[in-house]
Amino acid sequence: MRRSELQDYLNELLDVERIRDYCPNGLQVEGRDEIQTIVTGVTASQALLDQAVVLQADAVLVHHGYFWKSEPAVIVGMKQRRIKTLLQADINLFAYHLPLDVHSDLGNNAQLAKLFGWGTPQPLHTADPLGVVMGSTLLDPMSSVELAQHIEQCLQRPLTVRIDCDQPIRRIAWCSGGGQSYIDHAAAAGFDAFLSGEISEQTTHSAREQGVAYFAAGHHATERYGIRALGEHLAQRFGLTHHFIDIENPA
Repeated sequence: MRRSELQDYLNELLDVERIRDYCPNGLQVEGRDEIQTIVTGVTASQALLDQAVVLQADAVLVHHGYFWKSEPAVIVGMKQRRIKTLLQADINLFAYHLPLDVHSDLGNNAQLAKLFGWGTPQPLHTADPLGVVMGSTLLDPMSSVELAQHIEQCLQRPLTVRIDCDQPIRRIAWCSGGGQSYIDHAAAAGFDAFLSGEISEQTTHSAREQGVAYFAAGHHATERYGIRALGEHLAQRFGLTHHFIDIENPA
């Protein structure tokens, strides 16, 4: 398919015009016009781009791309080498950040619900219509230890941090990646547990003092599933060749 067709489809599918973000969503680096082979991964790291070159990819789709508001605008050093790799190989780079987090089916939060078997999630409250934070009621209440074991089994990796609570967990809220600050919203809304990718120093105190179980499962670990689901969707819909590459990351 043509690059412009893929770009238009993705922008509409992920509703990028609706979401204010910290980076440009969509095509970030322009490559060849015809796209048949795509590579997906969490971050447009050098390791991912090198694999894409080996696989003769026409486009790379990631959750974490380039040109963040807080980063220097100059293209030097690591950023220069990454972009040079894309330009020399004529590979397109597409990046979707918040639009991929919040998509009701392909998004990171929705995919985590499927992975963990947490039913149909709902936005935490009406003040979060995008679904940055999701919540669900468990079919069977679990202890924090049991829930931690379930999460680790599904993710196939140990939790970064676990903070237990005394009561059975019936309602859990979550936000993939760096969503740890939403723990207070989850506690205020009456949830028994909260999961995010990262943890901050103050998260521990919030969990302990409000009696909320907390699980830090890794930024990378909680954001592998949306981009892979997006690639699989594109492969099925348009007959594209898709390779998901999970670059190992302990974070």
